[in-house]
Formats: sequence, structure tokens, C-alpha cells
Amino acid sequence: AHAYNKIPPPPVSNSNIKVLIMVRVLSIIAAASTLVGSLAYAPSFVSRSNSVVAPMPKSVRALAQNPAVRKHENKNSIKMMPIGVPKVAYRVPGSQGADWVDIYNRLYRERIIFMGSEIDDELANQIIGVMLYLDSEDSDKPIYLYINSPGGSVISGLAIYDAIQHIESEVITINLGLAASMASFILAAGSKGKRLALPSSRVMIHQPMGGARGQAEDIKVEARQIMRIRDNLVKMYSMMTGQTQDQIVKDLDRDNYLSAQEAVDYGLIDRVLEYDDEDTQMSG
Repeated sequence: AHAYNKIPPPPVSNSNIKVLIMVRVLSIIAAASTLVGSLAYAPSFVSRSNSVVAPMPKSVRALAQNPAVRKHENKNSIKMMPIGVPKVAYRVPGSQGADWVDIYNRLYRERIIFMGSEIDDELANQIIGVMLYLDSEDSDKPIYLYINSPGGSVISGLAIYDAIQHIESEVITINLGLAASMASFILAAGSKGKRLALPSSRVMIHQPMGGARGQAEDIKVEARQIMRIRDNLVKMYSMMTGQTQDQIVKDLDRDNYLSAQEAVDYGLIDRVLEYDDEDTQMSG
């Protein structure tokens, strides 16, 4: 047998030991932070006492409750507000942590809906869905519909109108900016006595517009449909404003712009929300 000289291991200094210990501790803290963070953002509708979410071992719970781990987790959980659509911090009831949510989503929870773009099928479906949900949640509380829209599809607007009449909750409409075309119709469809407007807002009414292409008979069918919709709008405008149908037909013939006070006089809204000069930023 040949004897071999054993090579002694390199000496381990105290600094190397400290580095190894720190690396190990940081890895444990990172793992615990991930576990604690996932627990804080568990869905509020999942019960933590049933079999869906298994309970943590005692050793893990003790590590999660360690002040050093909590401090590290809180430092890493700070998030900046995303750029784009304004977002606000909101904590879902029952959850331990807050998260950034779309500001319009947050306002929905306060029964406030914004109609701030052109009316089409997608926007109409979203507004109708929110109104149906809020009505099923509590039909005794009102729904606030803020309108700043150039109008849009007549069929989509009529769908919103039918939903307003269908639900039990009263719908308070508020005009800010411009309520034009079909948006003015929805503005006038709010609960009687609670159709409001801000002082600088405007309303524009006109007859429905449409275009048809194709065979002559198809164009005739489309024209008859547009005239039928126009007659229905005239009847409903007359019912909501108190104006005669002949007057409505005359006023819808061309683009007809009304100030907030003129809209009150016409019957499209009930009141202008005035503000005191002392409360404005221009009051000096």
C-alpha cells in the first residue's frame, strides 16, 4: 500500500463563517417573506380554517411572526402606483393587505358609474352589468351615473335606458362636460327630480343618424328602421321633458346645443348644481 500525503483543508476564517451565516439567514428570510406575502394576498372568499388552505406548521408560523421577518416583508411589499389609469390603494374586506385598484373600480363600490366615452356595445354592457350588480346588492340605495359623452350608438343607448327603467334602484344622472346625442337621452332618463348638471356643462340633442349600403331594398328597410327609432325617441323625449312631440321634432332637426340652465328650462334636467363663489379656487 502506498501512503499518500493528505492535503489539509483550507483554514476557515471568522469572516468567511459570518458570510456563510448571513447568506443562510437571508435565504430563510426571503422564503418566509414569500410565504407571508402569499398568505396576506389569499382570496378573501377562501376560508383559512377549512381544508382548502392547509394550516402552516408551527415552526413556519413562528418564523413568520418574527419581528425581523415582518420588517423585511413590509419593506419589500411597498409598491408604487402603476402609470396609466389612476389607481388607489384599497383593501378588500377580510384581507390583510391592500392593493392598487382602478379608480373607477373603486368608485363602483361606492355606487358611482362614469359614462366618459362614446357609447357602444362594450361600454353599454359594462354599465348595465354594474347597474344590475349594484341593484341586486342593495336596491334601496341610489346609483350615481356621471355623464361626459359625445353620444354614440342609439341601440346601445336604448339598452342602457331599458336597464335604468328595469332596476329598482333609482338612478341619479349628473352631467359634467358634454352630454350629446344619445348621452343627452340617458341624462334625461334619470330619476325624476334627480337629473342634475354642473354649471359649465352643455347638452346637445339631434335626430338619429345612420348610413346604409347595399341593395335598394335593403336601404329602404334600413331607412324605415331609422324612422321608427326616430319616432320612438321623439315620444320618449316628449314624455321625459314635457315638451310636445311637434316641438321635439322641430328641435331635433339639427344639432341643438343647450346650456345647463337652458336644459333645465327645456325639461331635460331638473336642477343645476350651483356653487358659492367663495368656495372656488378663482375666488382669490
